[in-house]
This record gives sequence, structure tokens and C-alpha cells, in this order.
Amino acid sequence: MKKTLLITGFLAALFLVSCNSKKEEKEEPTKFTVTNPVVIDTSFTKKYVSQIRSVQNIEIRAQERGFLQNIYVDEGQYVKAGQLLFRIMPKMYQAELLKAQAEEKAAEIELQNAKTLADKNIVSKNEQAIAIAKVQQARAEVSLAKLHLSFTEIRAPFAGTIDRIPKKLGSLIEEGELLTSLSDNSEMFAYFNVSEPEYLNYQTDIKNRADNKVSLLLANSQLLKYKGKVELIEAEFDSETGNIAFRARFPNPEKLLRNGETGSVMMTVPLHEALVIPQKATYEIQDKKFVFVVDKNSTITSREITIKGQMPDLYVIATGITAKEKILLDGIQKANENDQIKFEYINPNKVLSSLRLKAE
Repeated sequence: MKKTLLITGFLAALFLVSCNSKKEEKEEPTKFTVTNPVVIDTSFTKKYVSQIRSVQNIEIRAQERGFLQNIYVDEGQYVKAGQLLFRIMPKMYQAELLKAQAEEKAAEIELQNAKTLADKNIVSKNEQAIAIAKVQQARAEVSLAKLHLSFTEIRAPFAGTIDRIPKKLGSLIEEGELLTSLSDNSEMFAYFNVSEPEYLNYQTDIKNRADNKVSLLLANSQLLKYKGKVELIEAEFDSETGNIAFRARFPNPEKLLRNGETGSVMMTVPLHEALVIPQKATYEIQDKKFVFVVDKNSTITSREITIKGQMPDLYVIATGITAKEKILLDGIQKANENDQIKFEYINPNKVLSSLRLKAE
């Protein structure tokens, strides 16, 4: 019995020691670090989703009805300006031209006879004038027949790349029917939407204006090796989105870009006296960002901030805090509103030097 009591007492002592040890571990004070926002001159890159378009992109349509007799090109082929693409069976129009030319010849003979008779005063000058009018009408018919015949040959209006050809040889083609599309991809346009505040800053704030030299991030997350240039802003804002479209032109000598691609325009925006903080000093609630501000009594309170821009590891602050206020840097997950904390202060320049500050 005594032995049992001794074992029980020993186990109880071990349990108390274990509990005290765990309690001490729980009560170990949290280590907090604090810093200030810092004001610097730098820049950040703004990304805009863009639609890529050819400088020229048109539909090639039939101007006459008939059977597709010849296809001289293939899909994806590069063609020169004026190159023959398609021929629609021209026999009917050739016959019409021959008929018009014959009528022209007959009218010219009739005119010659009328002129001879008018010179001899056998017929009046009015008869000669009528004969002249008939010749003019016949020549007009010849010109019209030649025009219709020329419509049976479809040529490239400019140099470019042929798109899909939906019709096959022998297909009956109706007037106005789509034969293919043609794209001039020597240069490409990238259209991207900019908000009204950004537009106003771009147009009025010359000192902080974004660079009109831009880059293009492709769908495979690779940058196009050629820089583009913002050259045009559309006339009106979209009433639904509140945005306005910018257009940048990119060289495309290797024909890598094609009409209809997507990408992101990367625009570098300079920042003078920008207020920045580390991203890790913030937390998010319902898409809003907050920091813990430390007052003179070492008490922390949450403060909502708005973000003007973003760089690797850093946020550029628009509103919410000032450069003189201290903010919690580490220990945010363990912090609670109105806690009074003990902390270590770290100079903001030292904090920045440990981060990947990108200044282009």
C-alpha cells in the first residue's frame, strides 16, 4: 500500500512539473519588431491586361457570285500586296465583256456612218450626236463588264498573313461571302484600359507621368524583347467601367505576335517622395488592408490603409499613415487590438536593405 502511494505521489509530482513547464512556455513573451514607413524616390511597374491587334486586319469577301475556281494561297501564308488569292469562275463575265465590246464596235461603225452622212448633209447633226451617245454608252458597258470580270480575281490589298479559308474549290460563292481574313502583323497594337484617376495623372502630372515606353508580358509570362510606345488615347470613357483605352504600338519583325492574342502591358510609373512600407507589415480583412500603429504608450491599434502601387516586398501608401508613425513589423499574427507591447525598433532603411527593392 505504501509503495502504491509513493508511485502515485511521484507521478503527480511529474505531472505538476510538466504543467508548470508548459505554462512557462505559454507565458514566454512574444517578440515584436517595429519600424517606420519611409519616404523614397523610386518607381513601380503597373500591369494592364491588353488585347493585341494587327495594325491592319480585314475580311476578304467575294464581290461577285459564282463557283470558286482557284485558290492560290494557303492558310497562314504570307502574301504580297496585289498577289492573286482566289478566282471565281469568270466565264459568264468574259462573255458579257465580249458582248459589250461587240456592241461598242457596232456603235463606232454607226457613228462613222452618221458622221459621213452628216458631212454630206444627208442626215442632221442630231443623228450624229445620237450616234456619239451610243458609242459612249457602249464604252461604259465595256468598262462595267471589265470591272465585273476583275471582281472574279481577288487580290491582296496589302502585304500580310492569310487566315483560315473556310471555302473549298468548287464551292458556290455568294456575293459578299467571306473567303478569308488578311492581317498585317509587321507591327502590332496593344489596347489596354486605364482608370480615370490614372488617365488624369498621366495627362496632367508631368513630373510623375508614367513612361510612354512600355513592355509586353506574353501569355507564357515571358517579356517581348521589343519595347512599345504609347501613341494614342481613345476619345471617350466607357460609361460602364469608367475606363479609357490606351493604345501602344509594338514592332513585330519576327511575326511572333498575331491578331487576337492577349498579354499585359507593363508601364513604369515614377514615384517622387513615395511613402513605402514592407508588405509583411500589413494584413487583410475583406479586401481591405490594415497595419498596427504603435502609439507613445506602446499600445497598438489597427489602421486601414490604401495602396497606391506595389513593388516586390513593398507597398506604396496612398492614405492611412504618415512617415512619423511607428508600425508593427513582425508578430502581427499574435497582436491584438489595444495590446500594450514590448518591442525592438528597427531603422526603416535597414528593413529596406533586407528586401528586394526594385527601382527601375
